Amino acid sequence: MVNMHNKMSLSKAMNARIMGSGKETMILAHGYGGDQSVWDKVLSSSSSSSSSLLLSFKILVFDWSFSGAINKDLNLFDASKYSCYDAFADDLIALLEELNFKSSSPSIFVGHSMSGIIGCIASLKRPDLFSRLVMVSSSPRFINSEDYEGGFEISDIEQLFKSIETNYDQWATGFASIVVDRRDPSSIEKFSKSLKRMGSEIALPLAKIIFLSDHRDILEQVKIPCTIIHTTNDIVVPNSVPIYMQKKIPAQTTLEIIETEGHFPQLTAHDQFIEVLKDRILNN
Repeated sequence: MVNMHNKMSLSKAMNARIMGSGKETMILAHGYGGDQSVWDKVLSSSSSSSSSLLLSFKILVFDWSFSGAINKDLNLFDASKYSCYDAFADDLIALLEELNFKSSSPSIFVGHSMSGIIGCIASLKRPDLFSRLVMVSSSPRFINSEDYEGGFEISDIEQLFKSIETNYDQWATGFASIVVDRRDPSSIEKFSKSLKRMGSEIALPLAKIIFLSDHRDILEQVKIPCTIIHTTNDIVVPNSVPIYMQKKIPAQTTLEIIETEGHFPQLTAHDQFIEVLKDRILNN
C-alpha cells in the first residue's frame, strides 16, 4: 500500500480526477506500463458516445503507484511492498474511502489488464464498494500448464525479463508495437512513451509479479456480477482465457468480444468499447 510520508493526500499522489455528472459511479483503472491517459478517447467530450457516458456516470480515473505519470520524487512504488496484487487492491480501497465513495452507492469498476484481477481481489476485501466488475483484456495466469492455456511458456517469460533488463527502451518500443493494434500507430507511440516513462527499475519487478503469478483461484470467489471484454486477437491474452474466466466465476458473468486486434480496445476501438459499456451496464 502507498505509504505517504507527508501530508499529501493519497488522491493527490495518485493523480485522481473525477469527472461526469451522473448519479452512478464508475472507476477506470489502467494496466501495466500505462497511466490514466489510456482512457482519454473513452472520455473525450468530442465524442457523442463519450458524452453520454459522462452524463450517465461520475467517473474516477487515477494513476497506479508504478505509473510513469506519478511524481518520481514521491517514490510511491516499492517493489518489496508491491510483491503481489493485494497491495494494489489495498490502495484502491484506501483511495475510494478517502474520496468518500460510499458502500450505500457501490461503484462499477473497469480494470484494464492486471487491474481487472486487482478489482476482483478488492471486491473480495470490500464487496460493499462494488456493484459490477468489468475486466478488459485481463488474465489470471499467463503461463501455460497441462490443463490451461495462458499464452506463454516459462522460457518466453524469462526472455521477456531479460529483454527488459538489458535494453529497456528497445524492448518498450517493440512490446508496444505488438500489443497495440498495428493499424493505430498513434496509439502504439502513446503506449511506448508511457512504458518508457515507467522505467526499467519498476517495469522489471512489476513484470515478474504479473507474468509469474497465478490468480485462477481468485475467480472462483468472485460474487459480484462481471463483464469480460476481449478483442478478437490479443497476443498477450489468448481467446481461451476469457472463456475460462467466464466459466470459473460463479457470479453472473457476460463475455463481450470487440472486433479489433490488440490488448487495448479502449485505445483502438473506443467507440465500440463505449457501446459495450453502455449496453451491458446502462441497459441492465
